[in-house]
Amino acid sequence: MSTEIDLGDPLSEGFGSSDAVIGGNGDRSGSATEQLTQRIGGDVANQVAGQVAGQVWQAGKQSAHRVFSTYGNIDFLRPYFDVEPWQVRRRLFWSLIPQRPTGEPQPMETELYGPLMLVFTLVAILVYGMKSTEHVVQEGTLMGTAIGISFLYYLGTASLFFLFGYLVNAQISLVQMLSLTGYGLFGPCVTLFVAIVIPTETDTMFYSVWLVLCGLSALRMASVVVSRTYTRNQAMLFSAAIIVMHLLFVLYLHFSYAHLYQAASMPFSPGRVVPQPMAPSIQHRVHETLHPSSKALLHSKIAARLHGGPSTVATLQEMHKAALRAKS
Repeated sequence: MSTEIDLGDPLSEGFGSSDAVIGGNGDRSGSATEQLTQRIGGDVANQVAGQVAGQVWQAGKQSAHRVFSTYGNIDFLRPYFDVEPWQVRRRLFWSLIPQRPTGEPQPMETELYGPLMLVFTLVAILVYGMKSTEHVVQEGTLMGTAIGISFLYYLGTASLFFLFGYLVNAQISLVQMLSLTGYGLFGPCVTLFVAIVIPTETDTMFYSVWLVLCGLSALRMASVVVSRTYTRNQAMLFSAAIIVMHLLFVLYLHFSYAHLYQAASMPFSPGRVVPQPMAPSIQHRVHETLHPSSKALLHSKIAARLHGGPSTVATLQEMHKAALRAKS
């Protein structure tokens, strides 16, 4: 009896196990390579993103520095405010003297000191007018309203006139138009100041000053733009728009902030109250209720009130007592 033991092929089994080991080592090395590649790629992407962000930051910083150094430098604004007081007085005077067009462009100023001072003067006049008329502002303050109206007209009309001049090919820059519009406010400032400080029963004096001063300043502005516009029809249209807007703006300011002051102050003194008329139905009821003697007292009290008598509260109290006595 014999027993056979199958030991197999050791050579073949050895090759099989070595293939399995080599296969396992290959998988581990492939996964490590992929991880290393991903890690390197992530590091490179982060470095590139950091470099790009740094370059953008530096570019923005340099641009902001250039803008600040350009517009924050006082030398950039010096030519527009470098003016002597006698020059401002001279330009204020000539802002009311229109010149006849001669075919040559009239000289225009490029300074903004005088125009800005006139705008702030208009603000002060409007604030004084609103306080005098007890003007009520729904939103904001009196100072904010005056500043908004003044600068809105100054900057808005100057920009509009510059745009219109650009369309009609007028040889006027934006700074020149700002200076011309600003000095054109000298006539309206004087007109509104006179209308507020010297109230009259009628508007005759206001219209007289308005036509003279505001008309002269508007004609001065129109003559300048006509001399710098080479097409006649366009020049006439441009000048007419300037005159109309200039005069209507002064009328708006007068009837909004000065006309009420005149109505409240004339013909009575500022300390008195203008009596309001009584409705006919109320008058008939009062006359039926009051005794003849009380009626005479009522008329005497009203007459005394109109001529500077006792205060309105005291008069109404006495009228009420008289009506109670008549009823009893």
